[in-house]
Amino acid sequence: MASVPQAAQEQLFTKARTHSDWLNQPVADDLLHQIYELMKWGPTSANCSPARIVFVKSKEAKEKLLTCLSPGNVDKTKAAPVTAILAYDMAFYEKLPELYPHVDARSWFAGKPAFIESTAFRNGTLQGAYFIIAARAFGLDCGPMSGFDNAKADAAFFGGTTWKSNFLCNLGYGDPAKLHPRLPRLSFDEAAKII
Repeated sequence: MASVPQAAQEQLFTKARTHSDWLNQPVADDLLHQIYELMKWGPTSANCSPARIVFVKSKEAKEKLLTCLSPGNVDKTKAAPVTAILAYDMAFYEKLPELYPHVDARSWFAGKPAFIESTAFRNGTLQGAYFIIAARAFGLDCGPMSGFDNAKADAAFFGGTTWKSNFLCNLGYGDPAKLHPRLPRLSFDEAAKII
């Protein structure tokens, strides 16, 4: 498999930025479908695919979400065309007969709440990262964040389900004029080793 062109690497990673300020430009529902259709192909253990996403766009849904946010996240979320609630399904293993049919993978999880939680959270978080990369691949800017009351958001958006919120991601077209200078990252030697 060949390397992707440098321009793609820049769009996905080195020139992509986390945005807090948004241009007044809508995001089409079709684009949200395309993002999901791309991100779903990222690997998860036993193809468990626990991520679940609610795209908050309507005024009513935004108002409900704003009540769950830390004060520092209210204005940026209010201005974003879309806020994705990245969640994970605690009953993900019920889909394993379809997603991983060559063994009885459902039995690995049934009745094991700690294993369910760790698997759902880890793989749901991985899928959240794939989501950000997919959104950037389609030309959107992202503003991932925590800074909200998970229990309140779960009650407001996921009541009566087995879904639990993980993090939020504002989506749209960021205002480049309002970006701060790029922050540094750790060097290879600070963060990695080859043994």
